[in-house]
Amino acid sequence: GIATPLSENDLPVELPYVEKYGPGPEGEGPLANITDWVNIWDGSTRETNTMPGYAGSSWYFLRYMDPHNAEAFVHKNIADYWGQVDLYIGGTEHAVGHLLYSRLWTKVLFDLGYISHEEPYKKLVNQGMIQGSSRFIYRLDKYFRKSTENEIDGRQIFISKEIYSNLTNKVESDYKSALNIIDNFFGKTLVGFDSGAHVGTSQLHVDVSIVNGFELDTEKFKASKPEYANAEFVLEDGKYICGAEVEKMSKSKYNVVNPDDIVERYGADTFRMYEMFLGPVEQSKPWDTKGIEGVHRFLRKFWRMFVDETKGSIVTDGTPTPAELKVLHRTIKKIEEDTERFSFNTAVSAFMVCVNELNDLKCNKRSVLEPVVILLASYAPHIAEELWHLLGNESTVLDAAFPAFDEKHLVESSKDYPVSINGKLRTTIPIALDLQQPEVEKIVLANDVVQKWLEGKPPKKIIFVKGKMVNVVI
Repeated sequence: GIATPLSENDLPVELPYVEKYGPGPEGEGPLANITDWVNIWDGSTRETNTMPGYAGSSWYFLRYMDPHNAEAFVHKNIADYWGQVDLYIGGTEHAVGHLLYSRLWTKVLFDLGYISHEEPYKKLVNQGMIQGSSRFIYRLDKYFRKSTENEIDGRQIFISKEIYSNLTNKVESDYKSALNIIDNFFGKTLVGFDSGAHVGTSQLHVDVSIVNGFELDTEKFKASKPEYANAEFVLEDGKYICGAEVEKMSKSKYNVVNPDDIVERYGADTFRMYEMFLGPVEQSKPWDTKGIEGVHRFLRKFWRMFVDETKGSIVTDGTPTPAELKVLHRTIKKIEEDTERFSFNTAVSAFMVCVNELNDLKCNKRSVLEPVVILLASYAPHIAEELWHLLGNESTVLDAAFPAFDEKHLVESSKDYPVSINGKLRTTIPIALDLQQPEVEKIVLANDVVQKWLEGKPPKKIIFVKGKMVNVVI
């Protein structure tokens, strides 16, 4: 029971050949099964619980700083130069073990004087899990009524979600409605409510790949397993609607989404941006393939600002307007700030707003579109690289300098002032922000709506609050 180190002459200890890996008699590691190695000549036993895997993953970042040092795991001067890891991003499940041990090891090495920092990472971001959005079908296992004697005889019959809900919520009118729908399916209609009715159902997971949103592809379902080949369906409005629930993504729940399938259909950029668009990076969020169409439409819309299917490139070298520069620089500011904060979902929204606004302005100018391509490169690198070369650049977009934000393009030069007559809002008038009251009064009094309310009479006074409102007193 006393731990005793081997003498230096007995080192190194060579591990034995292991034919089969499995736990020892009392749950120890695999070495405990090799008794010839465990029991040594003097009656002692070797320790079989060797250094755990966590240990290696707890200090590897220090070894990266000085990987060829044969004298120490890292020279202190080199560790001082590189310092802490700037950013650690990991999932919550992985991070619990890894961060616990890496912090412990770092603090111990700091206390022993081998390194000069006591925390391993400057910044930590725990990303949430992508959860599965499961789909359910409802099998009719038993259906019996005294007066009609409908009994299921081994048939695979599935009832749609609304019918299932009406059977299980026990509201009498809904229950009757569901029973009558099933009656009609069997071809026997019963007038009135039969208190002797009994319905048995089972809720089953169904593969999300054969469900479009919530609608089951019944033909693909029948082809999915031999026992479903002759399946029958009690539909609602001509469709089989599945139930849904957010659960952990798991093969057993048939809610695993294969990224390869998504990339094959929509492309890697759409898949990448949609994952960001689902929600804040720290939160767990359910995957919903149906929502991916919006991101895919955005990327296609962005592409069409550069390329026309018949004309080819439609990018021009015109001088941007103040409105176009305002959209561009507002986007630069937003993307830079959101990226720094890891707020990728709001950044994707900002890209969508930018493209919609530039489309409304009918902007196809290189000096506006090229900076947007650079901004997009971190989010959708493939389409950004294609467009970058389409614009005539030979280098990669990843080497391009990040666009510089210029605040002057966001300074408002005019405002739509609300104009009230005797305190009641009657119209709005665009007025330059640098104008003083005399000029503002001339513009307001020349307005047709104001003239209508004045009825040819001069106003008693005009109250002008700079940057806020105008009130005409008559």
